[in-house]
Amino acid sequence: MDTLDNNKRKETTAEDGRKAIEIEVPDDDAVSAVGWDAITAECLRRYPNQKEPKHYGTVHPWYLGGPDPLDGMDVYDGGDYWHFVTYGLSELYDKVSEDPEWSGYGMEFTYKLKKDTYDDLEKEISCVWNILQTIAKITFSNGTLFLANQMIYTGQTEGIDAKQKSKLTGFITIPDTELNTIETPNGRVEFVEFIGATNEELLAIKNREINVQSLYEKIGSDITDYNRDSVI
Repeated sequence: MDTLDNNKRKETTAEDGRKAIEIEVPDDDAVSAVGWDAITAECLRRYPNQKEPKHYGTVHPWYLGGPDPLDGMDVYDGGDYWHFVTYGLSELYDKVSEDPEWSGYGMEFTYKLKKDTYDDLEKEISCVWNILQTIAKITFSNGTLFLANQMIYTGQTEGIDAKQKSKLTGFITIPDTELNTIETPNGRVEFVEFIGATNEELLAIKNREINVQSLYEKIGSDITDYNRDSVI
């Protein structure tokens, strides 16, 4: 998976050579989840009546030697879309990094999927979950940050939807339009929103024919619609 114009906010080298922030295993007897709670509080500011959103968790998390860096994901009902919010790129529990300004990698991923007559909604949600886990794994493996106003060009021709039929094959990123940057006890966290983009749109950015902000304005919405055509 290729990215353009990535800026690394910081990176540390783990003992096994991975450029990543080490995350300690929470002590079940005395878990402090102040980072997690701060993310949830910001989501509840936007969705005050959704105290129990759909939640998806990791069975075998990264800090226990598992394959999945994200601890969890909440899915809020935004009316005509589903709003996905990750937990795991920031420090959810105790502060372990030496950077006082940022919490972990200083970001969490978000995604807004237009509601539609999906054959299997749970399959579509799982597809989003797997994509965000895959992108987060790049950050955990080599320290690459996926910040706002970037593109993620996979080079693939299949759609990013579960059936791989959509014309959307990659992503652009913006600051989430609903969730604000937050200051947590572990440092700052930005919410980076992913928007599905077509191969033609991503190539236009890659060839410097258009920038991310201009493409976002052409698309006219931050809600990913698997049925839309290219605007390029």
